[in-house]
Amino acid sequence: MGCQYFEPCDGGATSFTVAIPKLTFGRGTLQEVGTRAQALGLKRVALFTDPHLENGPLVATVKASLDSNNIECVVFADIRIEPDDDTIRRGAAFLKDCKAEGMVSVGGGSVIDTAKAALLIDAHGGDIREYFAAPIGNGKPVPGPLAPHIACATTSGTGSECTSISVIRVNEFNTKFVIASPHLLPVQAIVDPQCCDSLPANVVASTGFDLLCHALECYTARAYTKHLQVKDPNARQLIQGANPFSDLSAREALEIVGTYLPRGVADASDHEARDQLMWGATLAGIAFGNSGTHLPHAMSYGVTHLMNDITTDGYPVKSPFVPHGISVVVSAPAIFNYTAVAEPERHLEGAAFLQADSKGATKDDAGEVLSKRIIELMRATHVPNGLGGVGFGSDHVKALAESSFRQQRAIANAPRESNLTDLENMYSNALSYW
Repeated sequence: MGCQYFEPCDGGATSFTVAIPKLTFGRGTLQEVGTRAQALGLKRVALFTDPHLENGPLVATVKASLDSNNIECVVFADIRIEPDDDTIRRGAAFLKDCKAEGMVSVGGGSVIDTAKAALLIDAHGGDIREYFAAPIGNGKPVPGPLAPHIACATTSGTGSECTSISVIRVNEFNTKFVIASPHLLPVQAIVDPQCCDSLPANVVASTGFDLLCHALECYTARAYTKHLQVKDPNARQLIQGANPFSDLSAREALEIVGTYLPRGVADASDHEARDQLMWGATLAGIAFGNSGTHLPHAMSYGVTHLMNDITTDGYPVKSPFVPHGISVVVSAPAIFNYTAVAEPERHLEGAAFLQADSKGATKDDAGEVLSKRIIELMRATHVPNGLGGVGFGSDHVKALAESSFRQQRAIANAPRESNLTDLENMYSNALSYW
């Protein structure tokens, strides 16, 4: 497979850009944070984490590493799961007051995304809403670099340590939107699989399906050559569609999740499976950080916008709450059944990477084969049975579609165009699978 295997299009991009942080992966690597911060010339850092990790062993390890390298550390832990614009304002105010030279984030996607957005406001001012695309915000570009950020992932799903995006809930609209800029990319990523040893099974399942959908959405996304060409290289976004680099990471991530997700959920002592899932999450983060996601993530925002009176074991969060990976995967089988028409070969290949039984399958079978395999993995890991499993029914379909239809950036990255009626049909087909 060559470096220019996508067909060129009139007015489409003719090149793609790749960016990832300096990445360190391995058990025990949290102990290296201080040495790495010292190499960046940092003497005082802000440590962002969440209140459930603040007094635990992971943060203690990082603080000890910083202290042994004579680096002063000030902690901000006022971070909620699914961070909102108020969270970002508090984080930015903290940075302004503490006068840190850099950032260390220790947590899952919520912590890392909060750190990115708070660094943005600290460096360039304004309100976080300005940086969202219209009509939610002003579409203000991030004008320049941020302070150095070392991102330490503690879950095997989001991959945020390797991306240039931050996903933030806007309270006025009660839903999530994305800020994207190469300047948001951390300078270093530390991925220590030991962080996942004690995660509950349903948390591993949720983050594992986030990993699965990241990789599968990247692999089936609209090709970069089908996105409009941006002539100013400094204005190019890394959310640019499927490309040869993102494919490399996505393929490997899919093979990992297809092989190891049920094992990692079933047995916390299976370090091989959980280590592999942590690596797969990082690979999927690298993939979607350089291509972008599409409909499953776009439609997940409708779920988290309209969820009502539901709680999830293992997450110390008030109702209503649906974990991000679950909000994404509950609609995924129906979505990939829809998008397969546009890129059947890629959907069949994605199914094969996930260890699907595709013997004798034709292009016409692509959507069914892939959807069936995702459903098999959902059942094997005991996640909710479609939208019905998280409290939605047929009377919610129209509102779900209207909410998600605002996510035009992600919708436009899908291989098949979709209108409001198409979204309604996908939601209807996602109500239950077994």
